[in-house]
Amino acid sequence: MGSKGKFSCWDRVAACCCCCCKASQQAEQERQRSKDITIIQNQAVAPKLDSQVTQPSARPLPSPPGFVEGTRYVALFDYTARTADDLTFNTGDVLEVLDSSTGEWWIARAVTGISANTKGYIPANYVAPVESIDAEPWYFPDTKRQDAEKLLLAEGNAEGAFLVRNSESLKGELSLSVLHQGRVKHYKLQKQDGNYFVSKNKSFPTLKELVEYYSRQPDGLCVCLGEPCRKMEAPQTYGLSYNTVDQWEIDRKSLKLQKRLGAGQFGEVFEGVWNDTTPVAVKTLKAGTMDAAEFLGEAQLMKKLRHPKLIQLYAVCTLEEPIYIITELMKNGSLLEYLKKDKGATLRITHQIEMAAQVASGMAYLEQQNYIHRDLAARNVLVGENNVCKVADFGLARVFMKENENVYEAKEGSKFPVKWTAPEAIHDNKFSIKSDVWSFGILLYEIMTFGQMPYPNMSNMQAVTWISKGNRMSCPANCPKPLHNIMLDCWKEKEKERPTFETLQWQLEEYFEMDSSSYADSARY
Repeated sequence: MGSKGKFSCWDRVAACCCCCCKASQQAEQERQRSKDITIIQNQAVAPKLDSQVTQPSARPLPSPPGFVEGTRYVALFDYTARTADDLTFNTGDVLEVLDSSTGEWWIARAVTGISANTKGYIPANYVAPVESIDAEPWYFPDTKRQDAEKLLLAEGNAEGAFLVRNSESLKGELSLSVLHQGRVKHYKLQKQDGNYFVSKNKSFPTLKELVEYYSRQPDGLCVCLGEPCRKMEAPQTYGLSYNTVDQWEIDRKSLKLQKRLGAGQFGEVFEGVWNDTTPVAVKTLKAGTMDAAEFLGEAQLMKKLRHPKLIQLYAVCTLEEPIYIITELMKNGSLLEYLKKDKGATLRITHQIEMAAQVASGMAYLEQQNYIHRDLAARNVLVGENNVCKVADFGLARVFMKENENVYEAKEGSKFPVKWTAPEAIHDNKFSIKSDVWSFGILLYEIMTFGQMPYPNMSNMQAVTWISKGNRMSCPANCPKPLHNIMLDCWKEKEKERPTFETLQWQLEEYFEMDSSSYADSARY
């Protein structure tokens, strides 16, 4: 436990306010489901590559539609080999893909670049077919309008920097976003009779030809197109390497723990390095914290959950204690500490809303997957470069909060995040995605107050009693009223009246809408 009023991941506040019932039928079903999952202790190792290129050991998945062995791909990002069987390549290198049946990691031969004529594994999401639109440096397909603005306004982009993205409001359509005089203009790219155009008096058979034309003259655009927008960072790979995608019990000797990032009731978190190549975060759990088999059952489910706003679980070490949980590394640590450290020095309302929207996006995915977090709070959201936020520790609360340990019972010494927990979860042990929505309202309060403790000057018992009388926290200082209204919606007494995370996501993203002058012809694209 940290200092008074301060929480690290998995810290809890004393639950002296009420008694919760024994484990519900739902919890029992989930526990049984975990026990039914077979845990493979002795993992096979993927074969080494030889001159014939052997088949990797990961599960076979269908090749991409239209894939033909020997298809050439271009690298979209730099990649440094993590194992002896990987290929190192740089952006723009050409790679001949020999086998894509493994889904996330392909076997390829480098045609150009520093690894030319060498075979090895590559992450599939780092490459795109040569001459395809996905291979174009200016194509940012799944980038939202506000993200496009953030990317173009970032340091390193000059006048005329641009990108092409999918339109949010018009499905199947494209938009062109251009940096001009410190602002971003957006143009709708229309298509008719197979040709693309910004203005009907000038059309092109391909997007590449359209871009090349407007790179020579503006012809109605705000500025001549310059260099493509800089990509901020490479995407996360699926797993640490080709042989950890499914077989992810790894040797703890392959990990080097470095800087301690934080600590909580159940263990510590370190910045570390795997295989002397890959930065990772390592959560070490105190001996006796959880049953390894039960944790692995939940982890098998967690590892299948993949979304840009969820922390990716890479691997585990469970064959001896302490148990290690290895995830992607977020350099700026927990959102709670990030907010407290900043205190509004650099973060503005736009940043705060953006961070909340990112959390809502990750939770909307969990909602879609019928998955519950159970401990959503700023301490369990991690922050990377450029204020990128990702939800962490989803699913682990269920493993920690085991009924047979009486975690839910109000007895001396028990721990529970009372001030973040919905009333029905406190009183009836009723956890659902709607109880997560309640917690999101508290998280939004934390964001808007730069990490202030909810229900300030109240004990747990006082807060629960106060809430049960229909009271809710008032609008924080400097918080726009519409954001407080979102909090109040999350804190509706009846779960069914609370919004979905999908609704919360679009509400927060719509809050970014700027005046129409940021759009060409005052139209929304």
